[in-house]
Amino acid sequence: MARPKKNDGVVYKRKGTKVWWMRYSDKSGARHSESTGKEDWQEAQSVLRKRLEARDQNILEVVRKGERLLFREWAEFFLQNYSQPPLRAAKTHAANGRAMKHLTASFASQALSTLSADSIELYLRSRLKQRVCRQSLAGPIHLGLIKPTTVHQEFRVLRRALNVAVRKKLLVANPCMAVEFPVAVKGLFKPHYVTWSEQQQIEFRAPAYLANVVRIITETGLRVYQELACMRKDQVDLANAVIWIPDSKTPSGIAEVPLTEYAHRAFQSQLLLAGEGLWLFPSDENPTGHQKTFKTAWQATLRRAGIPYFRIYDLRSTYATRLSAGGVADEWVIQLLRQTDAKVFKKYSQMKLQMKRKALLKINRQASELGAGFDTGRPN
Repeated sequence: MARPKKNDGVVYKRKGTKVWWMRYSDKSGARHSESTGKEDWQEAQSVLRKRLEARDQNILEVVRKGERLLFREWAEFFLQNYSQPPLRAAKTHAANGRAMKHLTASFASQALSTLSADSIELYLRSRLKQRVCRQSLAGPIHLGLIKPTTVHQEFRVLRRALNVAVRKKLLVANPCMAVEFPVAVKGLFKPHYVTWSEQQQIEFRAPAYLANVVRIITETGLRVYQELACMRKDQVDLANAVIWIPDSKTPSGIAEVPLTEYAHRAFQSQLLLAGEGLWLFPSDENPTGHQKTFKTAWQATLRRAGIPYFRIYDLRSTYATRLSAGGVADEWVIQLLRQTDAKVFKKYSQMKLQMKRKALLKINRQASELGAGFDTGRPN
């Protein structure tokens, strides 16, 4: 039987150095010697204790890898391998790159494992106090304060990147989970539900092609730009009332999508409008040959209809809400949305909650006082 060691670990000083070093053994008995990076003996002892706790929890290698990896290196790796198409849309990758530019400026030389909830909250508070800077020939121009939604987007990108680090066993836990965003962001990720009367007003005021876009998205839930705007005519099979999506945001997005009668008529109308050519929504203004954005026409249509602005993407949320309100099970709604993660459905369930609240307003609190002729609805 092996003789128990007198000490689990020890801190010591090497000749000619001011910092304390530590020596300890891992689970297999192999000895490790490394610098604590601390000149104070108490702080060095604290570093050693954390090493021994990590060893006892079988996460020693995770901690050691995370300490060697700088945030700048991980940010570059994340953008290269987990942000570019086809894993993410080109627009998503561009947004991730802009966010990482600001995050790297603050955390570049910091080790990945040393990121804490406090340091992230300090970063968010400092960003919220900064102003938008635009470069001009005369020099930088400072505008108003950065919007909280912009800072929140940077926080989301950081959280996503650190989640990947946790999965890759470079971090024990994501420090973003303990971060509370410093300010309230109104209306964030709460989609607008389009009522049927609003939809009719929009279709009446919209150009013919945009009216077809509204009908198609609210009846099929297609993603606006990655699936519908770049759709080819050969993807539409009116005879069988289905369309084929060969490329999407997620692997489960690649599928055949059935059409309702309303969507069938919209596709039929758009095929007539498109004329000759490959694309369902052709455009001479783009080298791709198809529409890249509907934003200008969408804003003008809402203005003419007298409806407050909301994102065209919310039409997809409306599709999911109508399915759910119609009694379709949540599991089927997720499949019809072609999502891989059930958590995505939470933002649509918010709309269900609003509809339930409206239903509660119809409660008749005097129903039992309506007189003898009141029918309870129970069989005799």
